[in-house]
Amino acid sequence: MSINRFLFLHPPFLDLPISYCKTTMTTVKTFSIDPLFHNRRRENPTYHFKPKTFKPCSLNCSSKIIVCHGRSLCNFKPPHSNRILRATSTDTAILESMDVIFNKTFPLEQTETVEGKIFVRLDHGKNSGNWELTVGCSVPGKWILHWGVSYIDDVDSIDWDQPPLDMRPPGSSSIKDYAIETPLKKTSSSSSDGHRFDEVKIDLIPNSKIAAINFLLKDEETGAWYQHKGRDFKVPLVDYLQEYTNTVGPKRAFGIWTGALGMLSNILLKAEPTDYKGQDKNSEFGKRKQENKPLRGFYEELPIKKKVSLKNSVNVSIKKCPETAKTLLYLETDLPGDILIHWGVCRDGARKWEVPPSPHPPETMVFKDKALRTRLQSRDGGKGSSALFTLEEEYSGFLFVLKLNENTWLKYRGNDFYIPLSSSSNLSVGTTAGLSKGEQISEKTEEASQEIPYTSYTDGIINEIRNLVTDISSKKNRKTKTKEAQKSILQEIEKLAAEAYSIFRSSTPTLPEETVMESEELKLPPQISSGTGSGFEILCQGFNWESHKSGRWYMELKEKAAELASLGFTVIWLPPPTESVSAEGYMPKDLYNLNSRYGNIDELKDLVKRFHEVGIRVLGDAVLNHRCAQYQNQNGVWNIFGGRLNWDDRAVVADDPHFQGRGNKSSGDNFHAAPNIDHSQEFVRKDLKEWLCWLRKEIGYDGWRLDFVRGFWGGYVKDYIDASEPYFAVGEYWDSLSYTYGKMDHNQDAHRQRIIDWINATNGTAGAFDVTTKGILHSALERCEYWRLSDHKGKPPGVVGWWPSRAVTFIENHDTGSTQGHWRFPGGKEMQGYAYILTHPGTPSVFHDHLFSHYHTEIAELISIRNRNKIHCRSRVEITEAEKEVYAAIIDEKVAMKIGPGQFEPPTGSQRWSLAIEGKDYKIWEAS
Repeated sequence: MSINRFLFLHPPFLDLPISYCKTTMTTVKTFSIDPLFHNRRRENPTYHFKPKTFKPCSLNCSSKIIVCHGRSLCNFKPPHSNRILRATSTDTAILESMDVIFNKTFPLEQTETVEGKIFVRLDHGKNSGNWELTVGCSVPGKWILHWGVSYIDDVDSIDWDQPPLDMRPPGSSSIKDYAIETPLKKTSSSSSDGHRFDEVKIDLIPNSKIAAINFLLKDEETGAWYQHKGRDFKVPLVDYLQEYTNTVGPKRAFGIWTGALGMLSNILLKAEPTDYKGQDKNSEFGKRKQENKPLRGFYEELPIKKKVSLKNSVNVSIKKCPETAKTLLYLETDLPGDILIHWGVCRDGARKWEVPPSPHPPETMVFKDKALRTRLQSRDGGKGSSALFTLEEEYSGFLFVLKLNENTWLKYRGNDFYIPLSSSSNLSVGTTAGLSKGEQISEKTEEASQEIPYTSYTDGIINEIRNLVTDISSKKNRKTKTKEAQKSILQEIEKLAAEAYSIFRSSTPTLPEETVMESEELKLPPQISSGTGSGFEILCQGFNWESHKSGRWYMELKEKAAELASLGFTVIWLPPPTESVSAEGYMPKDLYNLNSRYGNIDELKDLVKRFHEVGIRVLGDAVLNHRCAQYQNQNGVWNIFGGRLNWDDRAVVADDPHFQGRGNKSSGDNFHAAPNIDHSQEFVRKDLKEWLCWLRKEIGYDGWRLDFVRGFWGGYVKDYIDASEPYFAVGEYWDSLSYTYGKMDHNQDAHRQRIIDWINATNGTAGAFDVTTKGILHSALERCEYWRLSDHKGKPPGVVGWWPSRAVTFIENHDTGSTQGHWRFPGGKEMQGYAYILTHPGTPSVFHDHLFSHYHTEIAELISIRNRNKIHCRSRVEITEAEKEVYAAIIDEKVAMKIGPGQFEPPTGSQRWSLAIEGKDYKIWEAS
């Protein structure tokens, strides 16, 4: 999904060594950088914290240049000292007279953990008869106090009550009938350590029968909730509550409630609650309840940590010296502190690092004979740093990475920065998107790997067999189905039975043998059930994150329909069609309004018709998890819908406090950027089924790509698929893989099991994107660890190894790649990824940006090989090599493949192999 869709997904932590010319340096932890806000994905959004303000200087107007011994920049030579010399007016004139032939600013974003304090203070208010409770936070954010009260007669209940009206600060709003939300306001004063803070004050009346104030602190910018020891904060107003583990204030041993009590170190650690239910008045607790002491003031501070986003940039400008024809490259950044740049040059498109001859900038040293290391010089005013590089005309590119400290490196889209120098390269760095997601390496507690029970992932196969038996034995179907179709269904039952049996038998590293129908008439045999396709699908994602900007994407894509069909694609996935708050379509509003930024409804119909004419099925991108409201409720919350589906707040789940829904609790994970729809409501399901059927009939969609299916139960998906009867359906179930101390675990069974569980919940009526395979390919290719591509049973380690007929494999999409780049595939290794998914079982998906790029010819040839050899979603895989530098496999005894820099040749014997295609670190052979 997307739209600055946050949460999501958060790309996994990376732990990559920097290397030059394939030489390994001392391994260090690294991370890549990019805009952290994935419009909703799977993690909380990040607050853009700016402890300091940096303003990048323009390269075009700089009057400061570096000279040595009075020479101009064209004849620059490094001085013996590290002193920066200033330019004369003559030198400045020479520099300014040169034309800028390249100028680009790269955004840099990284996360940082900011520590601060939550403080709670109870003291006398302005009226001496009253008390005042103050709650504040020193960490920047949009803080909301979510709070309620407990009365003396109901003090042991876990439920809250709303406070009296005279206790509610201005700006408060009601949350149903149990809580109040009050925004914290910025104060003009500061805490003792100099931090500014936000706070809210609540007036208390001690004799009002209120026993305690309960609260949580919520950061609206990230959607994060902050608790006390895993529970609600509780401020007791009667002393017999002091023994609760989540109370704020002095415990029972303290006689006077005064003074600061210092930090509590375990604010976010869960503690076992003390259960006082069932206590009677004769117990020690009951006696204390009767012998309450007078209320006294206190002040308490608790630590809080928050991940924030830091935004910086690096700018590179290139000029040519007219006297010497040398290239002058000027680099500047607003990153704070001492920044080192590791850099080198290359002579061709291979981007092989080498060390250029002098002159070099000041404070430059050779690093392991493979690169140069230069400390950037501070700019005037201390705002950032810069360096000037003089390069010979013979070089075609400038390569670099930035080093912030011993364990933190900044790279570009997971690779070294590359700046083209020669005119032949048109001085283009490819896409001008943001950088890949930035993540600092953090330690994770090691989790013991668990063996997944076989029955947990065979239920889906058993259900398929049951459905097929019911299907073929029904009286209605016996009348309508041809003998040929019935025979095909029986063959599918046999295949599924073989697949189930293979799971229970010995761990032989092969998939069950299956018979593929060879006749032309049955090239696309009947589906197992609605939503599963024929097994021979090849999917193309027909858009990227920027496709909406032209306003006529449907018409542009229509012109490519014949070409896509000629390449061998059978299915295309189109962008979300509905009116949307976000231009990309992932924040739908009026579901029946199909005039979007991609085109209008008539253009969409025309596009679908054209794809049908060339034999390509069409998937609509259906966003069913959430919907943006048209109207506000009485509290100013957007949860009332308009248009044809004019739902009220009963259609919104109840457990997302952002939108005050009156429905039931969510059956999945909430997406906090928009109201999450309550699919347990009968009227909601009825309306959505009618809408999907309308799209099938009115637009002609053949199936669905289902967005953010982690947000609702897969059983509801089965309901929608049964009603709309799509040809093919695939869900986006995005989840984080397992990491230990920043390094991906080899065993990802738990990750793929969660995806399998969702598919099972749909009764196998939909497939899912194989996120597990994508993640494992990342680590295997980035770190040259191709052994990762075989699990402990010698099978493919992703969903494709367990339930290949439901695995939609991919290496990139509009979220992970394009201009979002939230989890970009390792740069330069895309063809290894396609060599893998286009030769293996599962349903492969090709990303639009890769297809219409310099990879076009190679991808087309791989698709041709797949179709020639009739590789399908359940093809058999025999993994022959899974070592550090090479992975190799034979598929259906028809195709052999290898990826990685290592050597492999298919075994000779009764079969003869001919090389079909060869590219950078991959080869494919076909059986003669």
